Amino acid sequence: QVQLVESGGGLVQTGGSLRLSCAASGRTLSGRYTMGWFRQAPGREREFVAATTWGGGTGTTYYADSVKGRFTASGDNVKNTVYLQMSNLRPEDTAVYYCAADTTGAYYYTATESHYDSWGQGTQVTVSS
Repeated sequence: QVQLVESGGGLVQTGGSLRLSCAASGRTLSGRYTMGWFRQAPGREREFVAATTWGGGTGTTYYADSVKGRFTASGDNVKNTVYLQMSNLRPEDTAVYYCAADTTGAYYYTATESHYDSWGQGTQVTVSS
């Protein structure tokens, strides 16, 4: 079992940038695993943002169409932390952002929520007009 804690959310103007962090503890992130990012806007269902599968020292990321070219996922295995760099933010990006982990190695950059076995508490991102 792994525990995840998100941070880095805040209030920004349209066109601004934020970098979210997700720190893992309780279980070492090693071998093949997938880290995902989801978001939930007020009154809406949770939606997929990005997912990265790590293995053999490299990672492959799948992005939702709505964030391609604006968001970049990365990771630091030494710090057991993954990041989501968000640029050119828009008001429609306003949401609570969650990180999630599949430590079984059974899935590749999956957008399916049920494939993840650990979730963070979320961090609020607000983009003003």
